[in-house]
Amino acid sequence: MTEKELLMFFKSLDRAYFIDGPSKALAGLDHALPIGYGQTISQPSLVFDMTWHLALERDSKVLEIGTGSGYQTVFLAEFGGSVYTIERLQELAVPARTRLEGLGYSNIRFRIGDGSGGWPEAAPFDRIIVTAASSAVPVELVEQLAIGGRMILPVGIPGDQDLLLVVKDAEGVVSRRVLTKVVFVELVGKYGWDGFED
Repeated sequence: MTEKELLMFFKSLDRAYFIDGPSKALAGLDHALPIGYGQTISQPSLVFDMTWHLALERDSKVLEIGTGSGYQTVFLAEFGGSVYTIERLQELAVPARTRLEGLGYSNIRFRIGDGSGGWPEAAPFDRIIVTAASSAVPVELVEQLAIGGRMILPVGIPGDQDLLLVVKDAEGVVSRRVLTKVVFVELVGKYGWDGFED
């Protein structure tokens, strides 16, 4: 995936396709927008940046936690190999699947449920992306990250999170660095904010 390829695809994609309801009219704005059930679709510039830092390759096996509307998922499917995406809310997961299959993508596997523990039976994954914020980096996701893999996820407290890039090198050593400050909805489950300690 080159930056030029990503930019061309980014510009060709109509975000309105991934939004239902009143927010659809605002799809052209570079803002996060509500998609119902307390969830949001991220601003386009952030989706672009997260995809770029994920450094997808054509044979990448990708895990996405939080399908949402499917807007981030379509980038993973376009530039990755196989995509495993988990959404907690059936009300979002079903229309997202319809949208993505309507675009012709056949390299996506869908699951409805708690994604905080990952998808262990399909691991390891070359790339992992989490689109909801946790109080800590989920141990299960680090374990499911392949050698040489990259993971992007927001970690922090309500209203104030670091977007982290987690890398597992050739020796299996895990490092992390902060890419930017972000605000995401909560990753409900084991790593939700109820367990956060200041």
